Parts: sequence; structure tokens; C-alpha cells
Amino acid sequence: MSLSAQTTPEKPAAAANPTGPAYGILFGAAFAHLLNDMMQALLPAVYPLLKQSYNLDFGQIGLITFCFQMTASVLQPAVGALTDKYPAPRSVVTSMAFTCAGLILISLASSFEVILAAAALIGVGSAIFHPEAARIARSASGGKYGFAQSLFQVGGNAGQALGPLMAALIILGAGQASLGWFAGVALANMAILAAISKWYADHRKARMGASTKPLQHNLTRLRVGLSLAILTLLLFSKNFYMAGMSSYLQFYLMETFQVSVATAQMYLFAFLGAVAVGTFAGGPLGDRFGRKIVIWISIVGVFPFTAALPYASLEITLVLVIAIGLILASAFSAIVVLGQELVPGRVGLVSGLLYGLSFGFGGIGAAVLGEIADLTSIGFVYKLCSFLPLIGLLTIFLPKIRRA
Repeated sequence: MSLSAQTTPEKPAAAANPTGPAYGILFGAAFAHLLNDMMQALLPAVYPLLKQSYNLDFGQIGLITFCFQMTASVLQPAVGALTDKYPAPRSVVTSMAFTCAGLILISLASSFEVILAAAALIGVGSAIFHPEAARIARSASGGKYGFAQSLFQVGGNAGQALGPLMAALIILGAGQASLGWFAGVALANMAILAAISKWYADHRKARMGASTKPLQHNLTRLRVGLSLAILTLLLFSKNFYMAGMSSYLQFYLMETFQVSVATAQMYLFAFLGAVAVGTFAGGPLGDRFGRKIVIWISIVGVFPFTAALPYASLEITLVLVIAIGLILASAFSAIVVLGQELVPGRVGLVSGLLYGLSFGFGGIGAAVLGEIADLTSIGFVYKLCSFLPLIGLLTIFLPKIRRA
């Protein structure tokens, strides 16, 4: 990947949207992201059901997450780079076909191997969806890049929060086969994305003659490379911890406090809901105060709460998981927009890379933490993960990129 800006520039949406953001497209993209990530979140939400039905251990649970997230991780940067060179606005519609197929396959699965194949299909859908959908959100931003990225991402986080709720209300009672019902959601999302992609195709044609350029900076290639490496480590810290929460919080609560599956899923819903709120706050705060300070407060500032979690009572645990979700999630939009500013003109590549790293680190984290839990205990996993936010101290070495 070239770190210079000597590529065909991605012309900023501000030039084509002089009156401000295209709110209809932004909210449409966020809602499509909600539906997409809700369907993906059904998979970890039904882990307790799959664990019981197929007699799985924690290592196998982690392997399911690994197959989904690593498929998405490996493909997303490639899809982003490809669509930088060959724009494909309607690829977001195609992504839903893979997600739909994965849901149907897992609803009919009769073996662990089929579940892994279904998880990989859902991962392919995610890999195709995120880079181009993130580009559409940026194009509709009217220059408010942090706000647009936050709104787009909060749709995904809201969907992730709804996944456990849908599992608790529908799938736990109706069984594994009911996952197939959500294929209808994928078909509905195809219609929404078809309309959004048509706007984006027309938008690209309208701005093709513009002479505007993306935000430039005077950073050396070495400084850009080091900054991207730091952003990678920050994503590692954030997503390893997030994987521990989203994949194993239910089991931690059931093992430590002997709560029911439904109660544990409500705690997971509270955590993911807080993640959605934190994500939305991070982008506008980054637009106003700078990406670096938001990243700094988000990742390092969550450490007192992660350190207290393994020793808290059930009631305090609810407070802590909400606080952790709110604070830690606010970093992602700032990280993505800062990455886009570090490598101007390569929105698809950078978005695909950062989203891909997020999925990849989450998948590796789920697999590794599952194995550690099998060898030790879920409680030990949360004690170990509590120190991950300290990697956020590296934020001090990130540059400040001022907007023109």
C-alpha cells in the first residue's frame, strides 16, 4: 500500500453538497448498517444455544467467531482497494445475498463444520458491505466526516445490540431453525441499499468534473506509516477487549453469578447499547476537539472500569459494562477518520483496512480468549484483558491533522 497521496483523489463530499450533509442518505446508510450488523450479531447471540445443542467447548465457540471475523478481515482491505480503483456502488446490494445465504445455512446446519461455513459466508457479506457503505457515508457527509462516520457506525452498533435481544425474544424460544426467518430482513435491506447505491452512483457522476482535492498534510511517509501502526495497535487493544465482552460476557455472568441465559443476554444488550451511544458521540466530538484527544480519552480512560470489572458485584457489573461500552466505543469513528486523513484519496482502502483489522482482531481475540478460558477460567480472562487499554498510551505519538 502506498502511503503517499499521489493517487486519484477521492473528491470530498463538501464540494458536491454545499448545503451540508445529505441526511436522508446518511440515515438510510446507518439503518442499512443496523440491519446488516443485527443479522451478524445473531451468530454470537445464539452461542449458548449452539454450545448446548452441539456440545461445543469454548475453543470451538471462539473458532466460529474466528471464521466469521477473519473472513471479513482478510477480504475487506482487498474490496476497499478494488473499489477505490473500480467504483462499485451496487456491491452493497450483493453483500446482502451472502448474509442471507449464511443465515439460511446456519438455520439448517446439522454439524459444527456447516456452522463454520455459514459463519464464513456471513463474513464475506460483511467484507463487501463495509468499505463501500463507509465510502457512501463519507460522500454524504457534507464535510462533517466525524459525524457521518459516527452516524453510520452507530447504526452498526445498534444492530449489534439488537442481535442478542432478537435472540432472547425469538430464537431461544423458537430454536435454531428460526434464524432462517431473518433472511427476510436481508432481502428488505437489499431494497434499501439499492436506493442508496443509486444516489451514490448519481452523486459520483455529478461531481466527476470537480477540481477539488482531499485534505492534504505535510507528514513524511515514515510518519504516516508509524501513525498507521499505532492505530493498528489501538484497534488491537480495543477489539481484543470487545471480543472478550461480546463473545463471553454471557458465560462470565452465568458462571460467576449463576444468572439465567435470558438475564445474561440482557446484560449483553445493555453493553452493546452503550457501545452504540458511545460510537455516536465519538465522531462529533472528534470533529469539534480533534481525533487524537477523543482516542486518548476513550482507550486510556476506560482502564479504571476494566480493572474493576473482575471484582465487582452483579449490580456494579451492570454499571461497569455500560461505562466500558460508552467510553471504549467512542474511539472507533475517530480512528477511522484519522486514518482516512493520513492517507488522503484512499477512502475505500483505509476504511476496508481499519474495518478489516477490527474484525480480524475481534476474531483472533475470540479464539485466543476462548482457549485461555478453557485452560483457566472466564474470570481469569477478564482479569487478563483489563490491562489492554494501557496500550492506549501510544496515542501520545499520533499527529494532529488540522482541517483546512
